Amino acid sequence: MKTLKIVANLQGQFFNFMRIAIFIVMVWIGGLKAFQYEADGIVPFVANSPLMSFFYNNPEEYKDYKNKEGEVIEKNINWNTQNGTYSFSYALGSAIVIIGFLTLLGIFNKGLGLIGGLLTAGMALVTLSFLITTPEVWVPNLGGDMPTPQHGFPYLSGAGRLVIKDIIMMAGGLLIASDSAKKLLEYKKL
Repeated sequence: MKTLKIVANLQGQFFNFMRIAIFIVMVWIGGLKAFQYEADGIVPFVANSPLMSFFYNNPEEYKDYKNKEGEVIEKNINWNTQNGTYSFSYALGSAIVIIGFLTLLGIFNKGLGLIGGLLTAGMALVTLSFLITTPEVWVPNLGGDMPTPQHGFPYLSGAGRLVIKDIIMMAGGLLIASDSAKKLLEYKKL
């Protein structure tokens, strides 16, 4: 019973820990968007998304110019530069970092925390939409002699496993938004 009370009484600190966790992930991932390998990595998601493909000049050509993670092929980098890949990645990274800071500032300012939580959930929803729009999130059919095919749905590729984790970011963002809204309503009653 004592342990239950301790855990229950720490709920406010756990919400703040969630704010800090979202901040760390957002600043780290957003900051990486300034690097070529990370910008290259998001190309299939953006190019296939009806919500985002218009940010690229030639999204339909991306498969011919894909750099593997850490790969540096000059012709691919030149295409990505002309495609708008890097400028979009810088802007997206900046937005993600700002969302992280808004969420963190929710520790001190519940209005900013509400905005940060809602933006976190919205960003996660867009990311989760890649499960529908991006072929690379599913294991491709490469042939073989397996008696049971192990490709397509529900077999997530590395990219798919990366995307599905955003369901946790969505839940965290909604919890933070809800906590911030609750505290704002309590404050207004005073």
